[in-house]
Amino acid sequence: MHLQIGKKNRYLLYLFLLFFLSTINNKSLEDFDLFDLDIKKINVYGLEDEDNIEISRKLMQFIPENIFFINKEYFIDILNKNNLIHSFSIRKHYPNSIDINIIKTNFLASTNRDGKLFIIGSNGKLIRSNLNNLNLPYVFGEVEIKKFINFIEMINKSKYNIDEIKEFYYFQSGRWDIKIKKEILIKLPKDDLLNSLNYSFQIINNEKFFKFKTIDLRVPNQLIIVNE
Repeated sequence: MHLQIGKKNRYLLYLFLLFFLSTINNKSLEDFDLFDLDIKKINVYGLEDEDNIEISRKLMQFIPENIFFINKEYFIDILNKNNLIHSFSIRKHYPNSIDINIIKTNFLASTNRDGKLFIIGSNGKLIRSNLNNLNLPYVFGEVEIKKFINFIEMINKSKYNIDEIKEFYYFQSGRWDIKIKKEILIKLPKDDLLNSLNYSFQIINNEKFFKFKTIDLRVPNQLIIVNE
C-alpha cells in the first residue's frame, strides 16, 4: 500500500514538472535580470569626458563578463598607467555595472625632459604636454620628481603661496632657487629651508627692499641683496 502511494506521488510530481517546463522556455529565463550578470557598462568619473570614455573602453576589453568574477586587481594596472590619475575607488553595482571614481592629479609645474615639455603631477608622474600657456611655474634642472614634491610640501608649510612662484631652479648639490612673480630671485641654502623661506617672505614684503632683484640666503647668518 505504501509503495502504491509513493508511485502516485511521483507521477503527480512528473506531471507538475512537465506542465511547468512547458510554460517556461529559455527566452523567458533570459528576460529575468536576476539571471543576467554580465557587465554592461563601466562608468568612469573625475576626468574630462574624453579621458573617462577612453579609460572605460580599455577596461571593458580586459575584464571577465560576469560581475561576480570581477576582481579590482583587473583595474589597477590600467588605472595606474594613466598619469592623470592621483587616486581612485571602484564600486560594483549589481547586476550589470561598475563605477570608478577618479581624483585627478594636481598640476604642480612644467619642465623639460629631452627637449619635450612635461607637467609634473602631484601623483609623482610626468604628464606629456604640448601646451606652453598653462600658467604653471617652470622647473629648471634635472630633479627627481619626489624631491620636487618634497620641496613643494616645504613651500606649502611656509608663508608663500605656490601661485606666487614663477620659476624653480634645482642644482645638483641639492639646493634650490626660486623666482617669484615680482621678478625677485631668492637663493636658498641647502639646509634650514623653512626658516629661510619665511625670512625671504618677510624681506620681499618689506618696502625697504622693494627695488632689489636678488636675495641671497646661501651663507648662514648673512643676507646679501643685489639690485640687478
